[in-house]
Amino acid sequence: MISVDEALAHIFALSALTNTETVHLTEAQGRVMAQDVTALRAQPPFPSSAMDGYAVRSADIAPNVPLTVIGESAAGRRFDGSVQTGQAVRIFTGAPVPDGADRILIQEDMDRDGDILRLQPDPDEGPYIRLAGSDFSADFTLTAPRRLGSNDIALLASMGAGQIVTYRPPTIAILATGDELVAPGETPGPDQIMASNSYGLHAMFRAAGAQPRLLPIARDTATSLSTALDLAVSADLIVTIGGASVGDYDLVRPVAGARGMEPSFYKVAMRPGKPLMAGRIDGTPIIGLPGNPVSAMVCGRIFVLPLLAAMQGLAAEPAARRPVPLAAPLPANGPREHYMRAELANGAVQAFTKQDSSLLNVLHRSNALVVRPPNAPAAKTGTPVPVVLL
Repeated sequence: MISVDEALAHIFALSALTNTETVHLTEAQGRVMAQDVTALRAQPPFPSSAMDGYAVRSADIAPNVPLTVIGESAAGRRFDGSVQTGQAVRIFTGAPVPDGADRILIQEDMDRDGDILRLQPDPDEGPYIRLAGSDFSADFTLTAPRRLGSNDIALLASMGAGQIVTYRPPTIAILATGDELVAPGETPGPDQIMASNSYGLHAMFRAAGAQPRLLPIARDTATSLSTALDLAVSADLIVTIGGASVGDYDLVRPVAGARGMEPSFYKVAMRPGKPLMAGRIDGTPIIGLPGNPVSAMVCGRIFVLPLLAAMQGLAAEPAARRPVPLAAPLPANGPREHYMRAELANGAVQAFTKQDSSLLNVLHRSNALVVRPPNAPAAKTGTPVPVVLL
């Protein structure tokens, strides 16, 4: 067996960047930007009003001193002139501030009679003018690589970027194996169970910016498994579930080996997830996940998600961890790194008592994994432990 860090290094070595493609900004959500984007102009491109009111000269502001309204500046339609002594321009939020004006008097502080304005006592201080470039300058650059979220999309739109160069989302062929499995919605036989892992992993990989597809469940025969692998040849990554251990019906390794798989490693010193393998088939990376539901989901998060990030141009690095104090003590750990389902609440984390790798309901109630290093001693309440957020 190799360590988790060694296994992850082997997996990163299997990866290659996907190619890039240009997409419309409306299609860029969740993708990784591959090229820097520089703003076409400053934002705002002109001094603009932050309030509805009147654009005036500060030197003219005094109670009961009349000002004459000479025009209007609205968003998208500026006042084409300048403000002189004793004058004011009606202005609305977002509208360009006219030349000569350096203050916006909010409309609640003004009394207007026809075109004559008078300032009420104790006006708001202002000046309620957004300076040109106060959001970003004309040379502002959003740097790549960056996974684009809704806030990034809004910023890019404001920068004038209609199209973005992104890495193509990796395609993943997900192959569940086992005579005991049926797809949700089908009627299971008396000795069968629902195929849960493939659907959970499909959701996980899709949320990570990939394009996963579910292959038909491979039965426990070499012919069925080989046929299913034929359907995966066009994918950027193949992920198998189950069948990678040493039982009589664990056929992934021998069938993949017969097809020329170049093995990278087999078995990792972790729990859940010991029977994990990786390699290449005809140049395509393949990762064989354990069949136990929680093992598959944990290994997907610890190994596959970092690989998908690297394939999309992001840093090749492990899942982020942060120290969190224990809300309850933990016993000493054994020789394998343990990823314990846990609940993080009120600044502390508590591992669930039940850690069997078949219990999806415990995973469902978890929002974190407590990572216990090999041979870690017992830990008291309050001891900081590394945590991977779910």
